[in-house]
Amino acid sequence: MNQKICKGWLLTDHPAIIFEDNEVGRLKKQVWEASEEEIDAILKEYEIPSEPELGKPGTYIQNTPRAKVIEKRKKNDIVFVPIGCTENHGLHANSGLDTFMVTQILEGVRRYTAKQGREVSLAFPPLNYGGHPYHHLGMPGTIIMPKEVVEETLIYTMLGLWNDGFRKIILVNNHGHLWMLESAIQEFMKRFQLPGVFQVIDWHRAVREFFFPAVREDSLETHFVHADEAETSVALLLFPGMIDMSVVEDSEPEGFLPAGHFDTAVDPLRRPHRWSEGEGHAAIERAATPQGVVGRPSLATARKAKRPIAAILKYLTLLHDHILDTFPPGTVPPVEKVTLRTEEEMRPFLKEPLSEGWKSVYELPYLGAFHKL
Repeated sequence: MNQKICKGWLLTDHPAIIFEDNEVGRLKKQVWEASEEEIDAILKEYEIPSEPELGKPGTYIQNTPRAKVIEKRKKNDIVFVPIGCTENHGLHANSGLDTFMVTQILEGVRRYTAKQGREVSLAFPPLNYGGHPYHHLGMPGTIIMPKEVVEETLIYTMLGLWNDGFRKIILVNNHGHLWMLESAIQEFMKRFQLPGVFQVIDWHRAVREFFFPAVREDSLETHFVHADEAETSVALLLFPGMIDMSVVEDSEPEGFLPAGHFDTAVDPLRRPHRWSEGEGHAAIERAATPQGVVGRPSLATARKAKRPIAAILKYLTLLHDHILDTFPPGTVPPVEKVTLRTEEEMRPFLKEPLSEGWKSVYELPYLGAFHKL
């Protein structure tokens, strides 16, 4: 193939899968080409699978003595915030599936960074009941919060974390309400103009290549949609005790337009629309897939989830390292380059909480036109 056409890209053995020729792309390609034994070794480094740690002392900010929280933050002031929901995922799965997927992944990253001597902090999920797209309305077991509740909850969660010295806040999402999370970050910045690093990651989109049916023994056979082969495979790897494959049901969505306009959950097909960019072109869940499933979870195995999970663990670690290496603990991006505030104004607010001269962010004057409470 003409090398000029391929410049800047890393090709693979699959025509639909290419990676950028940079550190992120090279990492992904390495995982893509790894043997199953190498994938198992990666998972072992992160101690995947492990029992959920939400109730394990010392693993989240909220279950750790404050003295220890401060000690860890001084070495690493990044905080990962898992975002999930309560949603019907079929008779075979738990309604907290989205939450447990993302907490289990982040717990693996926490364990790994602890071994490196700079343990990342995790916050409890602020959204156990998330926002949802319109087509989820009417499904029993799916609990839907209004958009404003989702956004305001996240805005003030971020504000409180920033006030406590966590100025690098990464929301890691596992549910179909991404546009609300993006909106929350933008509104947070417009409203408070605080220096820091604030991001949201749809983790499955971040490693979308690894959910592509690739015609190899450990690959998925169908594209990622909802409560399907992909999600059930991840659940069987991370928390198999919450899954009952004896009652699994398959189903198919009902679309009204020819295929090719709207993509599936992780945008693997590069179609014009993301799945969330419209309604009315397909039947709602209650009408077409009342099972709570869109796809074939009966095909799921834990083996099929190993490579995608290895990929996201490695990527989140790389992101973590890039942020912390660029902005070491206690530092933030240049105040006057990322906000309209001045360094002098922000100096007392950026001090160690409760140290001499420190001011709480709740004392910070509003700036500009965006003051919504």
